[in-house]
Amino acid sequence: MNIIRSLRSGDSGYPEDARGLAGQALESTRDIAGTALERAGERMRDLRYGVKDMANRGANSMGDYAQATTRYVSGYVSEQPVRSALIAAAVGAAVMGLVLALRRNRRYY
Repeated sequence: MNIIRSLRSGDSGYPEDARGLAGQALESTRDIAGTALERAGERMRDLRYGVKDMANRGANSMGDYAQATTRYVSGYVSEQPVRSALIAAAVGAAVMGLVLALRRNRRYY
């Protein structure tokens, strides 16, 4: 009987040790996950600022190109209105012809 009591009393320490080790593992996992989340957050913030800067530069460049094109086109149209209208009509006809050709080809497939 004493052997059973001693085994029971000896066994009671193992669950405590296992709980302690599981707690330590859980805490270290939380620390690692927290660190990884912080790093990911920093990288996302840096990426967001980088993309925002690139978008601003791109928008400025597009604005500059749009202004230059508008000046050129409006000057050309005001100088040669008949030629501009003919060019617009030709481009419209070409686009329409392309659309009709593509629609016709799809019917056969």
